[in-house]
Amino acid sequence: MDEVTDEPLYRDRVCGIDIGKAGMVATIRVPSDKNPARRAAETRSFGTTRREVLALADWLRSWQVPAVVMEATGDYWKGPFYRLEAEGLDCVLADARQVKHLPGRPKHDPGDSRWLAACFERGAVTPCFVATPEFRVIRLHTRYRRDLTDERSREKQRAEKLLESAAIKLSSVITDLHGRTGRDIMDHLIAGERNPKVLAQLARTRARRKIAELEAALEGAEFFTAGHAALLAAMLGRIDRVNEDIDRLTEVIERLLAPHEEQLQQAESMPGWGRRAAQDAVAETGADMTRFRTGAHLASRAGRTPLDNSSGKHTGRAKAKKGNRYLGGLLGETAVAAGKTQTREGARYRRLSRRRGKAKALVAVGNTQLKVYHALLSSPGTRYEDLGPDYYERQASMRRQIAHHVGKLGALGFEVTLCRLPEPDPGPGQANNTQAA
Repeated sequence: MDEVTDEPLYRDRVCGIDIGKAGMVATIRVPSDKNPARRAAETRSFGTTRREVLALADWLRSWQVPAVVMEATGDYWKGPFYRLEAEGLDCVLADARQVKHLPGRPKHDPGDSRWLAACFERGAVTPCFVATPEFRVIRLHTRYRRDLTDERSREKQRAEKLLESAAIKLSSVITDLHGRTGRDIMDHLIAGERNPKVLAQLARTRARRKIAELEAALEGAEFFTAGHAALLAAMLGRIDRVNEDIDRLTEVIERLLAPHEEQLQQAESMPGWGRRAAQDAVAETGADMTRFRTGAHLASRAGRTPLDNSSGKHTGRAKAKKGNRYLGGLLGETAVAAGKTQTREGARYRRLSRRRGKAKALVAVGNTQLKVYHALLSSPGTRYEDLGPDYYERQASMRRQIAHHVGKLGALGFEVTLCRLPEPDPGPGQANNTQAA
């Protein structure tokens, strides 16, 4: 044991762990037996198997170390973290970006573990959000469903490119290439039909108004060879299999989230949110909003807050803050949907997109949505109550009226002090709704 001197501490006995795929290095820091004002540190190496992690836990208990900090390294941290947590240790996950920004950090495994322990005992490490065991299982299903949905979208794009390579301009006429009309036409192409008039007559519902356009778009079908047909059949078959997998996952997710139906309905009450968006959000954040101090902390986790680049020279400056990519992807979809509605959030999107551009407007609306989401789930039983698409006009009108009247009274020699009256309490028969801003 090497004795070292340090400053007043936030934690008395700590362990810092640097984790890799097959091994990890742990450093403990405890009070010195010879001089309580000094610190004793020891570093050991362990594997990441169950036996090795339990040996690490026994070593920590022998030194009466109750708290462990480890850096978030890919998915490698999850096994040791969950095992040590089950052994009764207080485990803290450190954001790699946060720890790396602290000065004086060496770059090798033993040095990393010593640096983590030293930062942890001084209170310089802010714990990252780690889902509870229940939601760890739920988010595995929701994340896999989103991954499958992304894969399905890529496969649909491949099918469209295949048709374009065969001079078939079907996607230029119909909105959804994989709707009923598009799918029927592709199935007949695979079966060998090449007559554009016959293929155009397969149009359904509103697409029948475009029969002439469909005939013109399908006139290049003679370039659609047997090789194209075989590839298109494989792509469509894969899309069908992914659809079946997504349906099965949705049934499992519904069953797993059944105890949290109230939170799902609260999230669904927001504009632009549907059932799947609510499921994905609750799976990522959990139902307990006390894990996030404010809605702004939750928005920061999703990467929907501005970057802090206010001082110093930065090279290769990032354009967006990194966050939970699943929660961020969800907010991108809900913000687009909310921007098309006649609601306060829709008005916010349109106002910002005119001045700052669509990309920044989507980030801002996503930030607002997460703050509303946090407020709703923090108050059980509440539902979203929209402030109206004219909210910003009313606020501007109110400010103008206040400025006008204060100015008039000031011109008459009065000193004006403004105080907002408290809102009246709702009656016994009125619903308890939250007016979320």
